[in-house]
Amino acid sequence: MTLEVDATIGTQKSQILDYLRSRASEHCTELVRVFGETQIKKRSAGINKALNADKLSLLAIVRQTAGRENWNPDAVLEATLMLMHCTNVVMIEKRNEIWPYEYMAFSRRIGELWEPFVTTCFDYPIRSDVALINPPLFKDVKKRLSKEVKDFIQKLNLNATEKESLIRYYDQVWQLVSSGEIKLELDLHFAIAKRRYVADCKSGFGSNEKGNTNRLLLVASVYKNIEPEDYTCMILVRSLEESNNHYLQTLKRSGLWEVYCGRETYPKVAEFSGFDLGEWIIRNISWQEDLEKKCVRHLAKNDLLKYLTW
Repeated sequence: MTLEVDATIGTQKSQILDYLRSRASEHCTELVRVFGETQIKKRSAGINKALNADKLSLLAIVRQTAGRENWNPDAVLEATLMLMHCTNVVMIEKRNEIWPYEYMAFSRRIGELWEPFVTTCFDYPIRSDVALINPPLFKDVKKRLSKEVKDFIQKLNLNATEKESLIRYYDQVWQLVSSGEIKLELDLHFAIAKRRYVADCKSGFGSNEKGNTNRLLLVASVYKNIEPEDYTCMILVRSLEESNNHYLQTLKRSGLWEVYCGRETYPKVAEFSGFDLGEWIIRNISWQEDLEKKCVRHLAKNDLLKYLTW
């Protein structure tokens, strides 16, 4: 079967699902031929890779067609989101068919799928004054700050030995702060006028988030206190605030991050991108209806449907 791509494709959920399920069946047959029935990990990785390639191919056609036919920005974004959602549906179905989901794998997978829905609104923003920006490199921040501090030390009323000692202690502090480079890249970096924003998107905060929480505190400190640009740091969380543990509260109380959870996230996405993602999700995503019934029964039996509250 074929899938026609035009300006209405963002409303053609059933057609896209039918097409992708047919493609997935072909891929699964080939994966069994290559890996055999017992290689479930390789087959599950293979189906995800194949369906992602199908999605990228369709998205390329959408971008080309939209440019040629001069679609409005809303149509481009809605088509992109619909293709993403339908691909996610079929990937979940087929992965579960090959290798049934359990708690850890499914919660992690949903986090991987939710974050792009937020960031895509900024890849194709409705607002004309939104611009994606590159994150700074930590080595550049460190180099600049080190030069500023050392220049300041050289101007102090100290003798050469005292200045050398002070600089040595300063270098030791840097070594304590980081034994390597700190990654300042987050999920989203954009600017509106002269104001810069960084955002980290999380499905939720669980018991394994200690290391990530400490990193986020350090990264926000760099953006808020060291970088010369004016930054706002945001954390956008899929799950409700009460569903997260104390690590989220640590970030919220730090004064470094603005934290938005559950349905609070979507008004912020709409404010900055110009697109009401929350309203689009209500209109277009119904996981229990979109997924095949067999898959829904498995998720319900294993108390996994809660992760599909978007």
